[in-house]
Amino acid sequence: MQDLTDAFVELFRRAATDLPPDVENALRQAYEREEPGSPAQSVLGNILENVNLARKQSTPICQDTGTPIFYVYYPAGWSTIKLREQIEEAARRATAKSYLRPNAVDSLTGKNSGDNTGEDFPVIHFVEWENDYLQVDLALKGGGSENCGVQYKLPFNELHAGRDLEGVRRVALDAVEKAQGLGCAPGILGIAIGGDRGTGYEVSKRQFFRNIGQRSETPELADLEERIYEEANMLGIGPMGFGGKTTVLDVQIDRAHRLPASYFVTVSYMCWACRRHRMIVRGDEITYQ
Repeated sequence: MQDLTDAFVELFRRAATDLPPDVENALRQAYEREEPGSPAQSVLGNILENVNLARKQSTPICQDTGTPIFYVYYPAGWSTIKLREQIEEAARRATAKSYLRPNAVDSLTGKNSGDNTGEDFPVIHFVEWENDYLQVDLALKGGGSENCGVQYKLPFNELHAGRDLEGVRRVALDAVEKAQGLGCAPGILGIAIGGDRGTGYEVSKRQFFRNIGQRSETPELADLEERIYEEANMLGIGPMGFGGKTTVLDVQIDRAHRLPASYFVTVSYMCWACRRHRMIVRGDEITYQ
């Protein structure tokens, strides 16, 4: 098994400094939708300028480079111990190169590790698959948007939200309303229906690896994604909460089996800086997407 540490450093760099094309395109479309000269269009213009400068100068898109969340899809026979060691070392090197801000803080002492490593940091999900190559997906999840995540237990009487898709719609819109501009809107909603409390957040965050506009393969969920997207953008919250037509860039939903006693709806919020990148390793060939 080869040493991929340098390749992981490059993956960090790309994720932190180069916004994916689908996200940038969604921001440009949002810019065109807003009223000319409005605060909303001005905010989006500044965002797009920042995206361009970050890419040109290879500097972080946002000063909060977030929690690194990895999904590592590996063939049988690969060592997850070695892969974890290489990812953690890459986090140290990427921090030293200023691709990442030191973000890992000990929850008991308040001490920053200084190198983006620590207990369960970075977050790494290992998935063994039948393919003969390695695929590594990385997302950087900022703290401001993370604070806007929320989990509901249905029925939720305050909103008259029952255990059905209409109940899901009601709590999802409530989450957007409560977030306002605090999560660096326009945001992306990742929603999980079902699961236990922990699984709900994992499934909801997994949605951030989907492309903007990629609808669920389940027709009912695809329809719900579109409806929540349209209705959230009618709330008038707008970019950074300054008002406007663009409060969310997309809504992406999945579900997990649950116990009969529980019906959780988990809403994770991603800021406009949906920083994700993919690395594929086939033998000695390494490509990035």
